[in-house]
Amino acid sequence: MAFEDDFNPPPPGGSTPIDTISDWFHAQNWPHERIGEEEVVAAAQGAWGQYELRGIWREDDRVLQFLAFPDITVQQTSYAVLYETIGLINEQLWIGHFEMWSGNGSIVFRHATLLESQERPQLDMEMADALIDSAIGELDRYYPVFQFVMWGGKTPSEALSAAMVETAGEA
Repeated sequence: MAFEDDFNPPPPGGSTPIDTISDWFHAQNWPHERIGEEEVVAAAQGAWGQYELRGIWREDDRVLQFLAFPDITVQQTSYAVLYETIGLINEQLWIGHFEMWSGNGSIVFRHATLLESQERPQLDMEMADALIDSAIGELDRYYPVFQFVMWGGKTPSEALSAAMVETAGEA
């Protein structure tokens, strides 16, 4: 994926939610690429590896969809246990959800935001920060659960319990 090197701000008065997300990525110096007027893709370093982030704006529905992909691909033989794992994880989430795309076994964290307004739908930088931070935070938080199930031989319940153990203090 080729990312833009130069920042091209949107025209005055033409700001869309994708413009705001693109501006946020630019402010963080994260490599990103605009795909038309309705999509932006970025790469971000998470606690467990590189994540692909995508913002997709659906003007007709006034919905901003934000997707975050960890570098995890599930083999078809593991689909059933991963669906169970995702179900247990999603019970813990307040905003957004994990899913597995059956076509290619990709794990994704997805969150949609309805941006209704009489004028122009607005997404400010603070909202973009919260949206992106929460997606990366959930990937970082639950990545070990997927690892424990796929490569550690744990059941989904065991993996969730093991990954959610928080240490007290500092080493």
